[in-house]
Amino acid sequence: MSHVLHRTLSHTYPVAVAGEGIRIRDAAGRTYIDASGGAAVSCLGHGHSEVGEAMKRQIDALSYAHTSFFTTDVAEALADHLIAHAPAGLSHAYFVSGGSEAVEAALKMARQYFVEIGEPQRRLFVARRQSYHGNTLGALAVGGNEWRRAQFAPLLVEAHHVSPTYAYRDQREDETPEAYGARLADELEETLARLGSENVIGFLAETVGGATSGALTPPPGYFARVREICDRHGVLLILDEVMCGMGRTGTLHACEQEGISPDLMTIAKGMGGGYGPIGATLVSDRIVRAFREGSGLFQHGHTYLGHAVACAAALAVQTIVQRDGLLENVRAMGEGLREDLAARFGSHPHVGDIRGRGLFQAIELVADRATKEPFDPARKLHARIKREAMARGLMVYPMGGTIDGRRGDHVLLAPPYIVTRQDVTEIVDRLGEAVDAALA
Repeated sequence: MSHVLHRTLSHTYPVAVAGEGIRIRDAAGRTYIDASGGAAVSCLGHGHSEVGEAMKRQIDALSYAHTSFFTTDVAEALADHLIAHAPAGLSHAYFVSGGSEAVEAALKMARQYFVEIGEPQRRLFVARRQSYHGNTLGALAVGGNEWRRAQFAPLLVEAHHVSPTYAYRDQREDETPEAYGARLADELEETLARLGSENVIGFLAETVGGATSGALTPPPGYFARVREICDRHGVLLILDEVMCGMGRTGTLHACEQEGISPDLMTIAKGMGGGYGPIGATLVSDRIVRAFREGSGLFQHGHTYLGHAVACAAALAVQTIVQRDGLLENVRAMGEGLREDLAARFGSHPHVGDIRGRGLFQAIELVADRATKEPFDPARKLHARIKREAMARGLMVYPMGGTIDGRRGDHVLLAPPYIVTRQDVTEIVDRLGEAVDAALA
């Protein structure tokens, strides 16, 4: 009997023993293509020797120094690298152990900013339905994943939610993509007016929707209008790029494709590629300046902030991504992935939508393409697809509750940035077999 409290208590998990490139091998000798990067984490794949060597050098020199006593050269170098390539206005990096912690820190930074500048009445956050921002209580409160929120609702702080950018289901037939985006932005402005924008701290959004909704992309002009609305109302714009950022959509930051910069941005997953538990909140200069001119500190902290070995891993990962031109491969293989998904599922009777950017794409399953009716949630189609995919040596990221937390199924794909065209075709072929088997 395992003494590990596993995620699902009734499931027996295979034991992963080795990884190389885009593949993981288990103790029984079975090999799996990691077509989801775990949870969109393994951007360099597994077993990259340079990253391991960088981590060992750091361990040999210094593995840990608490940030209340010291900084380290490697944390400073990583921050320099990240800020040198960050959206305009972001000036500092606050290192944490993962995405949920990065969001939690961003929420606290945003609140403290308004306390520092003399607007302590601001206490509310606005986010979007069907978003996912993490599993700590603060992150869960602002997130829109109803299934994850439900049993913990009494513990969550007040937050308000507007519509996601879900064109497949919500864009009207008489709307252009631009008009749809404008309508969603108008909803945000109406919500700020209803709440009283002087009471709102920030608007938090995934630039491209992740696990809960399956690679939902923003309509043209949406984020430019959101940026303008936030500025006009004095509300901070916080972008969650924990899953969609650090190259996953074809640019280092997904917001580059929207032509905007946020006030705060959270990153993780592809930042360290799974080689070390690390994430970061990237902070704008005006927020840091308010802290410096006010209390002189950020009132927050964790034991493993800026862990030297995790920072070494992330710096190595980011250096390799840049040096080896892997974002170009993300864009090229992303086009190939879209081509293969369209060829395999474009006419599939139970695939209603194919969406995403770069190596961050999803298919949405439907019982009826004409009506977009989802499958009965009791069928747990997403879980069936995962089982069938694993049986075929394929790791994908299926989820249920795509529409409202209960109804709808999608499968998210997020393979490592090192995939080849042949890998992409093999991934889609195996996924096609898994989907058909799950539907049989």
